[in-house]
Amino acid sequence: MRQPLAGFIERLQGARSLEALQRLILDIREDFEVEHVVYHAVNAAGGQYAVLTYPGAWVDRYIARDYARLDPVVQGCYRRFTPVDWKALDWTGRPARAFLGEAMEHGVGNQGLSVPIRGPGGQFAVFTVSHRASDAAWARHAARHQGELILIAHYVNQKALDLAQGRQPPLQTALSPRETDALTLLALGYSRARAAENLDISEHTLRDYVESARLKLGAANTTHAVARALTRGLLVV
Repeated sequence: MRQPLAGFIERLQGARSLEALQRLILDIREDFEVEHVVYHAVNAAGGQYAVLTYPGAWVDRYIARDYARLDPVVQGCYRRFTPVDWKALDWTGRPARAFLGEAMEHGVGNQGLSVPIRGPGGQFAVFTVSHRASDAAWARHAARHQGELILIAHYVNQKALDLAQGRQPPLQTALSPRETDALTLLALGYSRARAAENLDISEHTLRDYVESARLKLGAANTTHAVARALTRGLLVV
């Protein structure tokens, strides 16, 4: 980093507004010599907050087309607790390749490192740095800075929580143990048949548990239910 990590943390702790946090995100971009930095959080009620350096045109397009449902980075972070290098994700599907192409056209970069964060009350956040670089150059850069980025990700998340204090999320929707088991196995990639076999129940009964969980979570379909349960901290995968 251009500035010592301790100095950045001191500046972060002194931030008194979300606008100040946005300015510090710009500092991270300069300090780590990357093209973009993004911090995006979702609370248990579905409320969202973000500070980022992406172009406004890309942000508008991403939201308008609901790209979160197919973004391999978002889906990968839902299922992991450790940092996610974008190269380790599955980009082989046509929708994922098309999405990546659009993102690169908007200057997002072909390389990235994302840190998933799970906070209190079902809060879920992702901290990302992205850049345009060769695989070899990015591997060196990420290896050199990953430890610092993980620390900064959690400090930024804690500061965002502190600044948002007083906006308490509502009580979480309670899933039954069987509903939780069913969604957990689906989140892990089990087929319905294999999940039912693992739970020693019929596929019909599994569908009942999944449908009940979907209704409780206000989800449009099973994939949406799994995503909502993960972001609210109701599943551990």
